[in-house]
Amino acid sequence: MAQGNTYDDEAPITGINITPLVDVVLVLLIILMVTAGYIVSRTIPVDLPKGATGESTTTTLAISVTADGHTYLDAEPIERDALRERIRSARAADAGTRAVIAADGATPHREVVAVIDLLRQEGVARFAINVAPEELTTARL
Repeated sequence: MAQGNTYDDEAPITGINITPLVDVVLVLLIILMVTAGYIVSRTIPVDLPKGATGESTTTTLAISVTADGHTYLDAEPIERDALRERIRSARAADAGTRAVIAADGATPHREVVAVIDLLRQEGVARFAINVAPEELTTARL
């Protein structure tokens, strides 16, 4: 004898299916992970109070090079000689100074190499090249 449908529409629900809950939690986790980078990179400038027991953070120089070769330090236009002096003074104040270089995609390679060379000459060996994630740039097109 073949067994028919054993599910009874009138029976009370005795178990909970957590699969939809797990799906929702994973989607929320992915959204949190994607947006966390944007939240951290956009901070509000504040005047922090001084503290005798506070720990200092390493100095990070934000250097930008435009397509036409103009150089910026922390969004302020700067000449190469002045940039060298600012790097030197930042390095003197903090031996762990780092740099992030954001160069336009159309910037000549020699301009970026000149900035990297300048950083290395002044003792800043830890630097990063800022890039846009691939999936974000293709999504905008």
